[in-house]
Amino acid sequence: MKHIIILGDGMADLPVERLGGKTLLQYAQKPMMDQLAREGKTGRLITIPEGFSPGSEVANTAILGYDLNKVYEGRGPLEAASIGYEMAEDDFAIRCNIITLEDGKIITHNGGNLETNDARVLIEYLNENLAKPINEREGCERVKFITGIQYRHLLVIKGGNKHIECAPPHDHPNELWRPLLVKPASDSSSSVANNQRLSPQQTADLINELILKSQELLSKHPYNVAKAAKGARQANSIWPWSGGYRPSMQTLMEQYPQVKSGSVISAVDLIRGIGHYAGLKIVEVEGATGLSNTNYEGKAQAAIEALRHEDFVFVHVEASDEAGHDGDLDLKLKTIEYLDSRLISPIYQEVVNWDTPVCIAVLPDHLTPVELRIHVGKPVPFLIWYKGIQPDEVQQYDEISCMTGCYGLLKLDDFIKEFMKF
Repeated sequence: MKHIIILGDGMADLPVERLGGKTLLQYAQKPMMDQLAREGKTGRLITIPEGFSPGSEVANTAILGYDLNKVYEGRGPLEAASIGYEMAEDDFAIRCNIITLEDGKIITHNGGNLETNDARVLIEYLNENLAKPINEREGCERVKFITGIQYRHLLVIKGGNKHIECAPPHDHPNELWRPLLVKPASDSSSSVANNQRLSPQQTADLINELILKSQELLSKHPYNVAKAAKGARQANSIWPWSGGYRPSMQTLMEQYPQVKSGSVISAVDLIRGIGHYAGLKIVEVEGATGLSNTNYEGKAQAAIEALRHEDFVFVHVEASDEAGHDGDLDLKLKTIEYLDSRLISPIYQEVVNWDTPVCIAVLPDHLTPVELRIHVGKPVPFLIWYKGIQPDEVQQYDEISCMTGCYGLLKLDDFIKEFMKF
């Protein structure tokens, strides 16, 4: 049997008064998800291990069955793998958003929906002005920026220390940014500078210096000057967060002998990086953006084609998470409906009559409530379907209905263990 996981990032939500107390999954028109729930089995899943923040890097890694206490190194190293940057042993890689600041506050974590072509120009500009050699004699750079996708980029600090505390910008909309600057981790007193790494305090000081200097530089760049003239949101500060060293992970093929090969389909470097370390091929889809305007149909066709040749496919769609962070109720509803009609339905219609059976799972990684605009680590609903499965009594797919599903409440790697039984 072949396996495909379809993940709507941040798709789950809390009850919304404007929707009559329903969640968005309850309110949205999503006949395909409801059919799969009706014909399949359902339950809920705890995707965030105790002691971890409810980030997509944590949740997606847990969904694929990895023990975060053993493999977690933050978003930076995962995104480095996706970008194609091979980390050295002394590298510290940290996710680097380009964000919007106004009146001393974080207005958006995405630089006003910054496009990759514009971001590339800004990243090159930052490298020209902020990249630093370790010393005069060595050609090796202490600091360098690497272009990712849209507002999501990478900062690599040679000899940086991961024992620091950073504030994810999407968790602090409309909050003052200065109190959120980087600090040494509270338990990092024993982690001091040595021949290979800076101390946590030195690393924090360096990153904060880069943040402040980036604001001076970016405010003067022609891109932002033009944005300011139009009264539009500027991409006027970097914001590094979630860094670490090179991780060590087993591939899915090493963990599950029935998986001989697999692919990951996502517009998000973070997810592609997880897929890389999990041994999955990264599939490029033209027009995949990570927003509501992503190429749903292209992702569906890419998934179908991958399933023809692979045993395992992981399809990730970011759009609902971005709409949730923007607090856009109508847009988040649309992203759920788009996922249902433009991606899940075409995949189902294609594979339902294949001679080789296909097992489909649908779930989010975490909640991104539109009224909170941040990630929430509550259990998420999931469904598992394949032709001939004995269904449970659940009739539709949402946070409330799946509470009565036959799987009950699973934790972390319980999900993929069940999924791979078929």
